[in-house]
Amino acid sequence: MALPGRQQPLIRVLYDESRRDLRDPDRPRPLRLYLWEPDRPCAAPAPLVFVSHGTGGSGGEMQWLVRPLREAGFRVAALDHHGNNFVDGYEPEGFLHVWERPRDVSFALDALDREQPLGPVGAAGFSLGGYTAAALAGARVDPGVLWAVLTGEVPFPEIPEFPGVLEELRKTFPPVEESRRALEAAAADLSDRRVRAVFQVAPGVGGLVTPESLATVRVPVGIRWGGADTITPYESDTRPYLEHIPTARGRSAGPGVRHDDFFAPEPADPQVRVRVGAEAAGFFLEHLVGPSRVPAAGV
Repeated sequence: MALPGRQQPLIRVLYDESRRDLRDPDRPRPLRLYLWEPDRPCAAPAPLVFVSHGTGGSGGEMQWLVRPLREAGFRVAALDHHGNNFVDGYEPEGFLHVWERPRDVSFALDALDREQPLGPVGAAGFSLGGYTAAALAGARVDPGVLWAVLTGEVPFPEIPEFPGVLEELRKTFPPVEESRRALEAAAADLSDRRVRAVFQVAPGVGGLVTPESLATVRVPVGIRWGGADTITPYESDTRPYLEHIPTARGRSAGPGVRHDDFFAPEPADPQVRVRVGAEAAGFFLEHLVGPSRVPAAGV
């Protein structure tokens, strides 16, 4: 366990006994948890926003989103999703069994809930983390589309962080009936009743979620995307969330904003993270705390 400084998170590792470590099936699934306390709580108990990182990223590297939330008075938590973070390394299931990610968050919320009152809870996510946040509000992946990807009927884009990931997954899950049955877990209801609002940034896998499940989402959803994003393009990835979630509202973060601008050391638009981080804080102040706390330029 790492002890936090004034702006540093408390870091510890949780173990989910109900699921297996992807590298060692005799061990439980490990989840590294980061927890930041607010500068000054905006309510008592302080509301919590759970942040989910993008594919291949890390919860500890989401400071551009964590900082404005913490400064606005929120407790902020994040995870390193097992098999899909650069701290511990990559596993094909970590990249493609995306439905395990919302389960990670709910498990961590259970652990935090046992320690102290959570207050209102929100979920925010970037890229694949955007799907994670939406799944906590009711979004479900279509197992039929996943099966078509596994069998090659539907083309799967190359993932820069893990070239050949689909071929690696097929070694463990060959396209046979047993693998098809395993994919049915993707259709489970992974919503968490504690999550009262969702904020997505350049959300991913919009083409894998079912419109019917998106139509069931009832919590407020804010969405931002980049006009020049070729990794999670608007039409295939963002538009399904925006069009099918009844409560969704959003706008482009800028016509020239790329996916990389949210994590690259030298972004084409160096201010986009500042803008979107502030908008996320305003969104959660409105929907988790109350309209009286929203800044004049809020969401």
